[in-house]
Amino acid sequence: MQEDGFFNERIVTFSDDYLKCCKYISTYDTPKRDNFTKMFYSRLTYSSHLLEDFLDFHGAKNNSSWYFYRELSAAIRHLSSASYCQKHILARLDFYGLPDTEEFEKNADAVLDFLSGCLIKMSPIIISESIKLNISIPEDSFKKEHFQTSVTSDTLTYDIYDENRDQHKKHIVRIANDFLAISKNFDEIEFFEPYHIEKIKTIVPEKINEVEIRRYEMLVHNLQSYFDTYVIHGGYMVGNHKLKKFRSYFSIVFHLLQMMGSLLHFYERHLHEVGYKDIYKKVQSKLSEIIDPDKLLDHTINFGLYYVCNFLSEGKDLAKIILNENIERGSVTVSVPKSGFHMRPSLLVTKIVEHYGGQVELCIGNDRFDASSLLDMQWAGGKIQKENLSNVLFEGDIRTLKDLQLLSSINYCEDIIGKGISMPKELNYLS
Repeated sequence: MQEDGFFNERIVTFSDDYLKCCKYISTYDTPKRDNFTKMFYSRLTYSSHLLEDFLDFHGAKNNSSWYFYRELSAAIRHLSSASYCQKHILARLDFYGLPDTEEFEKNADAVLDFLSGCLIKMSPIIISESIKLNISIPEDSFKKEHFQTSVTSDTLTYDIYDENRDQHKKHIVRIANDFLAISKNFDEIEFFEPYHIEKIKTIVPEKINEVEIRRYEMLVHNLQSYFDTYVIHGGYMVGNHKLKKFRSYFSIVFHLLQMMGSLLHFYERHLHEVGYKDIYKKVQSKLSEIIDPDKLLDHTINFGLYYVCNFLSEGKDLAKIILNENIERGSVTVSVPKSGFHMRPSLLVTKIVEHYGGQVELCIGNDRFDASSLLDMQWAGGKIQKENLSNVLFEGDIRTLKDLQLLSSINYCEDIIGKGISMPKELNYLS
């Protein structure tokens, strides 16, 4: 990179707010929850991002003099972005109305302390590197009054109310379905207790990485946007509290995923494997001395991922209640499989019910069996065989009933002797 007068002039301009933020951070020596506000983290994220882009445009990634300064700006950007998410969650926690969040709040504070502690350690190093690169340090600095808190004791009068209209039902059903589908994916992680750091390193980045987390972040963000557009437009304090509590589950998960995405990007790109060149390894080593990679991973997984799984699991019961309150219900009579409701046809029925998430029951006289339960389907199969029934009644979610009808029309994907046959394209999700 040719360091001409234009670059030397502009690097001072693009570093100005960034360095003023660093000077402000340097006025604190210990991390505390109230040190920095969302307004500050926003300013720090913006100014570091602007500087990083400027350096990238001018080739700092390929210049031994400027590479460390560039990496410091990237580190600041991702740490401040993650801090903003943590600060937002803590500020909104009381409004979410979720149960038993005391332990979560305590752990969230610890993560925020770690992140702000990293910023405090990095600030004098950034200022020192700026002096080394002949970047003028701003004479003035930001002060606490420049970064007001976004939380006050005042609230504006609520005079716009949400309407509980029937046309919302199809949107609510879709959102509840999507929430349950996302929850199911995270159930597979089976996160019951904190992972040891060696265990974490076996799953990051092999299984848990920025790409996967960002993908789920987008899915949950879409849920929130869809909810706010088509279901409830208002705030947290009025309206249908059950729906707003439901929104709280995917809202807090969304912000946790945002935080995880920033930290995983930083770990994978800047601490884990930054390349084969010697300068890259040296800078990686410097960053690892400032920011403990193991602690960063511990907070990312044992806090971030743990509580994503936890809140998704907690929200499932409410999602199912809301789903069943809003689905269109019906009933359908279908034929019994030629060889009876043994394991294969029973399993296909439960998979269809599970796919849509709504309640469906198999009715035999006064007896009702949960069609989402393989055990219940087996019990029902025994009763059907004993009573020599050729048709049975299903009641519940009309979407599920439609597919059960299709399944019945092809004898539950079995030929006359019980051998499996190909699945129609409409039921490909069962494969």
